[in-house]
Amino acid sequence: MDFRELDRRALLVLDKIVAAATPADLARPTPCTGWTLADLLRHQVSENHAFAAAARDGSAPDWDGGDLGDDAYAAYQASVDDFLDAIADDAVLDRRLTINHFGTFPGTVALHMHLVDTVAHGWDLARTLGLPYEPDAEAVDAALRLAERIPAEGREVNGSFARRVDVPPDASELDRFLALLGRDPAWTLSRPR
Repeated sequence: MDFRELDRRALLVLDKIVAAATPADLARPTPCTGWTLADLLRHQVSENHAFAAAARDGSAPDWDGGDLGDDAYAAYQASVDDFLDAIADDAVLDRRLTINHFGTFPGTVALHMHLVDTVAHGWDLARTLGLPYEPDAEAVDAALRLAERIPAEGREVNGSFARRVDVPPDASELDRFLALLGRDPAWTLSRPR
């Protein structure tokens, strides 16, 4: 499975959500504890550019340097374009990429990690804005498979994941995925986790 295509599809879903955000929305709280929408978007911009640099050069010097400037959507779009351009070369699949705080991985694993981030933060963005979230089913399935492999003892490495949340056995794949990353699928602005 080529995670680049799944990630591209997931990013297309996010694009519509980010495009709907207004400057007034940037102060809204998100499901990511302590982060506003501006913080979350800056994180996404940072991650997209850093994964792009790692795809090109094997590692990235800065994983937290994203800047929204005067136009958060334009900054986000530029970061997505940078990421997609950097992963277009098939050689990235065999390259070893160093991912901040996590280690060095084959390109396919690193791209799978980016997909997890994209699917999870897509839900965060949609919930923050009160918009529906309809991610690509194959992308959710692939993200869930990686989330299932995150060991319980490593959940809070550098604050990347919260403790798992319990969901009913018949929960959807998306809800199971979110719960594995410590998100309450029932989160709304009026009901933070």
